[in-house]
Amino acid sequence: MARTDTDARPDQSLRGVLDELPLDRLKDEAKNGLTSLGEWAIQSAGSRIGKATDKLDDIAGGGPIGASALAGAAKDGLPGAVKGAVGGVKDKVAGVFSRGGSNDGTKGDKATRSTNIVEEIDIGAPVRVVYDQWTQFQDFAGFMKKVESVEQTSDEKLDFKAQVFWSHRTWSATILEQVPDELIVWRSSGEKGHVDGAVTFHELAPRLTRVVVVLEYYPKGMVERTGNLWRAPGRRARLELKHFRRHVMVHLLRDADQVEGWRGEIHEGEVEETDEEAREREAEEDEAYDEEYAEDEEDLGDEEELDEEPEEDEEPEEDEESER
Repeated sequence: MARTDTDARPDQSLRGVLDELPLDRLKDEAKNGLTSLGEWAIQSAGSRIGKATDKLDDIAGGGPIGASALAGAAKDGLPGAVKGAVGGVKDKVAGVFSRGGSNDGTKGDKATRSTNIVEEIDIGAPVRVVYDQWTQFQDFAGFMKKVESVEQTSDEKLDFKAQVFWSHRTWSATILEQVPDELIVWRSSGEKGHVDGAVTFHELAPRLTRVVVVLEYYPKGMVERTGNLWRAPGRRARLELKHFRRHVMVHLLRDADQVEGWRGEIHEGEVEETDEEAREREAEEDEAYDEEYAEDEEDLGDEEELDEEPEEDEEPEEDEESER
């Protein structure tokens, strides 16, 4: 039996079969499928993953995800392309979480990038009432939704426990600056992330106070970083401030004296004036003011007496008829 050219050169025969296959169409379909998959991934993960993964623009253009998809397409057609793309997305998202990042450009598990949170809220109450309630940190768990407990171990040290999604996190905070009715600045530390920040109090009117909160959130771990992608910490801070306003205006305005805030001062992490010393000083100032006010009232009364002129005796009117 005579050998044909096909039997003699099998590589040329295979090449001819490949030339007849609609590979161009297969590539186009794979690219279209990958583009749709990329859009779905971006919408599901949010805009932060889009930025962290170079916006996933290279899905169908030869990037890491696209390369995985094309490799899968060569092995198993369109189903293989989809599996390869999904694997590429997982690898790249995992790379984002493992890399981390910091402001100084270093990479590693310990290096994290902070999230800035700035919120403000107006509360219809005097500034002293608002400030005093804020300093009652142990009460936070009573009206804030995600704060489970706050323990004040000293005037400048606090231990927090809060819920993050289905997990529970603890961290410790140290107050660096605290001035009554004006500001509180703190730094914190924790195994699963921490929050540094400051809160200031501004009297807009005798019964209107603005509270401004600025936070730097440093997430650690998969749960924290995943929640951070959707700006969950910022939304949670906003909601907790609303709970604080509700508590002040609904439960405190009827009897504002029921809250005794911490009136001391802290500078550079050291207590310079305790609460007892501050209250004694305020009492002395109030007493001195009352005495000065009373003296001013007495002086004003004496001046009014001096300004009054004595009345002259009126001469009796003569009876005109008698004179006639």
